[in-house]
Amino acid sequence: MALVPVTELLLHANREGYAVGAFNANNMEIIQAIVEAAEKENSPVIMQASQGAIKYAGLEFITGMVKIAAGATRVPVALHLDHGTDFDQVMKCIRSGFSSVMYDGSKLPLEQNIAITNKVLEICRPIGVSVEAELGKIGGTEDDVHVSEREAMYTDPEEARYFVEKTGVESLAIAIGTAHGQYQGDPKLDFERLKKIKDLVKIPIVLHGSSGVSDESVRKAISLGVCKVNIDTNIREAFVGEMRRRMEENPHEIDPRKLLGPAREAVVAIIRDKIRVFGSAGKA
Repeated sequence: MALVPVTELLLHANREGYAVGAFNANNMEIIQAIVEAAEKENSPVIMQASQGAIKYAGLEFITGMVKIAAGATRVPVALHLDHGTDFDQVMKCIRSGFSSVMYDGSKLPLEQNIAITNKVLEICRPIGVSVEAELGKIGGTEDDVHVSEREAMYTDPEEARYFVEKTGVESLAIAIGTAHGQYQGDPKLDFERLKKIKDLVKIPIVLHGSSGVSDESVRKAISLGVCKVNIDTNIREAFVGEMRRRMEENPHEIDPRKLLGPAREAVVAIIRDKIRVFGSAGKA
């Protein structure tokens, strides 16, 4: 199946009250695991690549591997740029074949964020590429982008309404208490803020930094309008944790396939679990 726009997946999720998982694709084994999990759960899926993953693997390799994986499966697959903070990077991903991009201007003044988001939308709309934007700052670290707890700012509901009104963006990532990376303690999400935002904007809402958030909290966020849930850290933990366990059991093993294969299976398991929590199983 050819790559599909994220908007196509999220509009259906928005109507039906579930969320689509967006899983970071950092290497071949993880890409294979994402597709295998989606097939086993009969779920649509979003593979996303951060600027760091693109720098590590190369844009052509990321795009090529995801296109091959999507072409070999019957479930809908989207390829999405995660946290594109550089306009030129966004354009390169579009030219490479991404079906969706995120322009993250959340660190910019509001009007500048609106202006650049509109510039991205002007290019993407005619060619059917989905656009996600971000308003508010999400704590933690995403690749080399760090936002401390002190600097992290929750999304203002009225600003969200104004931003969507001025851009018509197709989905919006908001800050309600999640963070990138591993949590220190149990994250407390501002559900009242989420409800206010969803009451003011009718587009799909995106929850970043969802690894480590309890299943109960994720389900509640979905019930209040979240349609896309991003997962990266849980994948890394499962992948590296299984590799580490195998290396400790067999310290003299030199066949990478015997380490990477089980790591891939560990990722399949965690993604299948997330898909069930998000409610997208059986929705392909």
